[in-house]
This record gives sequence, structure tokens and C-alpha cells, in this order.
Amino acid sequence: MTTGVRRRMGVEERRQQLIDVALRLFSDRSPQDVSIDDIATAAGISRPLVYHYFPGKHSLYEAAVRRAADELAARFDVPPGGPFGARLLLVMGRYFDFVEEHASGFSALLRGGSAAGSARTDAVIDEVRQAAYEQLLAHLGIADPGPRLALVIRTWVGVAEATALNWLQERSIPRWELERRLVHELLALAAVTAAFDEETAGVFRRVVEQEPADGPFGELVERLAALAPGVFRGPDGGTRGDAAPGGSGDPEDSGDSPASGDTAAGDGS
Repeated sequence: MTTGVRRRMGVEERRQQLIDVALRLFSDRSPQDVSIDDIATAAGISRPLVYHYFPGKHSLYEAAVRRAADELAARFDVPPGGPFGARLLLVMGRYFDFVEEHASGFSALLRGGSAAGSARTDAVIDEVRQAAYEQLLAHLGIADPGPRLALVIRTWVGVAEATALNWLQERSIPRWELERRLVHELLALAAVTAAFDEETAGVFRRVVEQEPADGPFGELVERLAALAPGVFRGPDGGTRGDAAPGGSGDPEDSGDSPASGDTAAGDGS
């Protein structure tokens, strides 16, 4: 026979329950639109009991954001070793695992900070981005990047966030495809900057040289070459873009114009 008596939770268990409830509610609505009464009702407890564990709504929101942030930041920490492309693909798999398993927490974390009006929650969100940035640099073996390379990494972190949020809303593209595309997009961002920045070019070459032909970076290069062979490969089959980073690629920049030899030969005729 059911007595209807609810099991009494311990302090920490109740706090975690309230954080779980808060993550769900804050992901569906702006923090300003969620009341303590809403949280109490969803948790199945009284309003005064919520205040017993958290002094106010914002403190509960901050605890929820901190929980989501810590879990998400840990997804970028994978064992070192092996090709960078494979490690980044593993990171993306772990990242989307979190996005899929904790959709409410991810949405609340990335959408709600500014809306909550709390500088502390905004700071927590920035910590997640900084942790992702630092982990990627560690995987690349870089301690102190220059401004251009740093911008590449930070831009890509923003791209990953936007891609994941869009996927949660629509899910019109398979998850595995987005994971692989994000790996490709980091290489593409780096390649553009590498054409004009020596530091990024050095990192780009080192990473690509260590990649197996059947890895995600090798796949991208092969697909681009097939898409526009006249652009990505020269007539002799070699890859274009061997000019020093920062150069325009115009033969006249080096003073070795292909026409110069022909002109000299012509003058002697």
C-alpha cells in the first residue's frame, strides 16, 4: 500500500535537484521569466524550502551555470598524443555528447548569462570559452600564441558554440557531420590566416605534415582538390600556395617572373 510519504532528501541531494530543475527552466525561458514559485513547483517542494537552500533566484541560476560550465569545459580535456585532427574529432564527439545529454544546461549556459543580469554568470561563461581556448592551444603545443593565431582559435570556439545551439533547435544536419565539419572549419580558418601570418603558417604546416591521409584533415584537402583542381593543385600535380606567408603569390614579388627568362632569350635572338 502506498503511503504517499515522500523520501526526505539530504542537503546536497536537494541542492542538486534544484540545480537540475533550474537548468531545465532557464533553458526554456529567460531567467527573468522564471520565478521561485516556478522552481518550487517543478521540484515538488515549497517556496520557503527553496530559499532554505539558495538565498535567491540569481544564486540558484549561478550555481546551475557553474555546474554546466564545469562539465562542458571538461569535454575539451582529452589525452595528448596522436594526430591533432583525430584528437579534435574526439573533442567534438565529447562536446556534442554534452550538448545532446544536457541540452537544457547547454542552452541555459550559453543563452542565459547576459539575460540574468549577473556579471558573475557572464564571467563563468567566459571561463568556459577560455578553458576551451587553452585546451586547444595545449593540443597544438603552443604556450603563447600571437594575436592572429589566437584570433583563429577564439573565432573557432565561437563557431562551435553557434553550431551546437543551432543543431539543438533544428537537428536538420546529422550530428556526426557537424562534428567533422567543425574539425574541417578549424583547418580552413587556420589556412586563411596562415597565408598571411608566419606563426600560423608554421603551426599549420606542422599539423598537416603529421596528419594521416585518411584523417579528417586529409579528407578535407582531398575534397577541396577534387572540387577545384585548377585552384588547389598546379599543372604538375603539386599543391599551390608554396609562397612565403605574407606574400601576394605574384611571381613579380620575388623578382623571378616566368616572363623574365623568356625576355632574356628573346633579346639574344
